[in-house]
Amino acid sequence: MYKDILVHIPTERPMRPAIDGSISLAAHLNAHLDAVAVGYIATSAAYVVEGGAAAAAVFELERERAMERAEAALAIFRSEAVNAGISHACHPLGAIPMDAAGTLGEMARLHDLSIVLQPDPTQGSFDNDMPGEILFQAGGPVLFLPYTFRGTFKANRIGICWDGSPLAARAMRDAAPFLARAEAIVIITINEANAACGEASATNLARHLGRRGLSTRTVGLSATRADIQPTILSLAADESLDLLVMGGYGHSRLQERFLGGVTRGMLEAMTIPTLMSH
Repeated sequence: MYKDILVHIPTERPMRPAIDGSISLAAHLNAHLDAVAVGYIATSAAYVVEGGAAAAAVFELERERAMERAEAALAIFRSEAVNAGISHACHPLGAIPMDAAGTLGEMARLHDLSIVLQPDPTQGSFDNDMPGEILFQAGGPVLFLPYTFRGTFKANRIGICWDGSPLAARAMRDAAPFLARAEAIVIITINEANAACGEASATNLARHLGRRGLSTRTVGLSATRADIQPTILSLAADESLDLLVMGGYGHSRLQERFLGGVTRGMLEAMTIPTLMSH
């Protein structure tokens, strides 16, 4: 059960989707919600500390302004959380992006679920980088809300994107609290006949979930590699799904983050909330 949830509230992008989605979910689950917002300090400003007392004073002023931006974002969250009557706490940060990413990752590891906003490629913002960093560093499930999200979060109809991989299995297990409450579960496979799933087939997944008392239906699709993400989203629309569950593919190279093609495509074009695990 998700009883301790973390949400990243943007300071440089519209924040309503993150606020509305996280508060409605916390209220539904009777969970505690920790909100963190980051006022970003330009990396160049951080290095002026080397210039002596005067430069250090400039940096401290930048940090104070960054904290004010974080506090302003959290003030809106706090008002909505109080109105909803949920248990909550606010954590403002003023930091350079790299330090902020490390702190958010550490916080995410001590929560049952992290909620973030889908990056918006049309906006240049450090807030676009934090969701991916949290996915890589959390060690647990991350719920991405589309930046077009409005209203109350629900997960009545869930699609599990299944390819038999360890990451897909982890995401499926991490989504257990949602699956247990779902009205309908669709297992989605792409080109399964060409994959070497073996014992980790969609048929055996359905049997496994059935032992939990969960009723499922499997939909097998075919698509080229470039069309996998749009094919999944098209099915999600046809099935009126509220939530997708999938592995978050990618790797780290020399501290740089690289998302896999389908994962990257989903983050760029998602139309419904998506739970990912890395």
